[in-house]
Amino acid sequence: MRCAFVFRRDLRLYDNTGLMLAGEECNEVIPIFFLDPRQVEDNPYLSPRALEFMLQSLENLDEELQDLGSRLHVVKAIPEALIGKIQVEAVYLNYDYTPFSRARDEGMKEALRAKGKKLISSEDLLLTGRDFFEREGPFTVFTHFYRRAKALKVREPRDELPRNLGVMESLPGVEVLKGLRRQEILFKGGRKEALKILERAKSINYEQRDHPYLDQTTHLSPYIKFGVLSIREVFHNLDREDLRRQLYWRDFYTLLAHYNPQVFRGPFKREYYCVRWENDPVKLEAWKEGRTGYPIVDAGMRELKSTGYINGRVRLLVSSFLVKILHVDWRIGERYFATQLVDYDPSVNNGNWQWVASTGVDYMFRVFNPWLQQRKFDPEAKYVKKWVEELREQRPEIIHEIYNHEVKGYPRPIVDYTEEVAKSREECRRAREECSNF
Repeated sequence: MRCAFVFRRDLRLYDNTGLMLAGEECNEVIPIFFLDPRQVEDNPYLSPRALEFMLQSLENLDEELQDLGSRLHVVKAIPEALIGKIQVEAVYLNYDYTPFSRARDEGMKEALRAKGKKLISSEDLLLTGRDFFEREGPFTVFTHFYRRAKALKVREPRDELPRNLGVMESLPGVEVLKGLRRQEILFKGGRKEALKILERAKSINYEQRDHPYLDQTTHLSPYIKFGVLSIREVFHNLDREDLRRQLYWRDFYTLLAHYNPQVFRGPFKREYYCVRWENDPVKLEAWKEGRTGYPIVDAGMRELKSTGYINGRVRLLVSSFLVKILHVDWRIGERYFATQLVDYDPSVNNGNWQWVASTGVDYMFRVFNPWLQQRKFDPEAKYVKKWVEELREQRPEIIHEIYNHEVKGYPRPIVDYTEEVAKSREECRRAREECSNF
């Protein structure tokens, strides 16, 4: 039986659940990737950096397939429109969880069914999965989810590679990618680089991950997002609970959004539809450009714009600042991050933004004080000086109290932190009380 395996967020041969199943059940497996115009062209959430990372990973995947006597077939088309015309008897893939992915896959399934063919889906992207969430849940609190999830055994990755990979001469290859706009990115895509990053992650001092100038984060997120590394491979290589816990946050947000797709349109807590956002375009632009007068916020936003990456602590800090201090709708920040991040993951990005906005499942009014965060996690202002050139000649004590000083070329704080926190707290209280029956 001749089958196709469709790669999506699993751009690897190693420990690829759906690909291994296809190899076991089919005489020949044709590797295919659909370059969907809805995602790479007409997409308001498109991140050019994430696209470049994906393209590099696809090129590396093609090299690995060629070593096995096959190649990656790249088809620029909407999958639902073309999949039924490809001369195979069945199509294998790994399940994806977003509303777009589910609608696309249902369309593929119907197109194949009309031709008397099958779509066979496997769970591969998470440590847990839908069966676990349905059996043990539903979960709306991470600690409850984590306690149950970490009790499950995570299988060891399987290292056998399929040997029955074929070629379909009628389909194009990676040359299709050459017409796309390319750019330099901080992280190099592909499995060769991924394995180096994974090896580095074993030796980082993760207790210092919140200090941005020390660069003690794993940098694994883009490789996990695109499945260049198997999630089980990452889990078993990082034998530390604090690191593994982050992988379970990814599971939690992915499954939460899968069963509550309304979170992609608005708050999980429905009463927060009533929040009155100011959405001042001048303040929003100052935030995007790193011109707020809050040094660590500006450093984070400039790093994001320059590289497509900021560490977890800084992500939460700049997100909190936009929502709680500038009173901008979190969905605006969510979309901006989507267009900038090299590791953009719709469900994780949504979960993080709802967390800082206090509209998600784990409700608590949270706000990150940028002055305190800066003193605690960048005491010598090394991170600020790296990204905010106007402050490079200033002493740390000046930077930590920049609101008391005039620095040529650097803006004064655009708002008063204390006043804006009080305003935000009152607005959240009003929304809860007035709109609880929304």
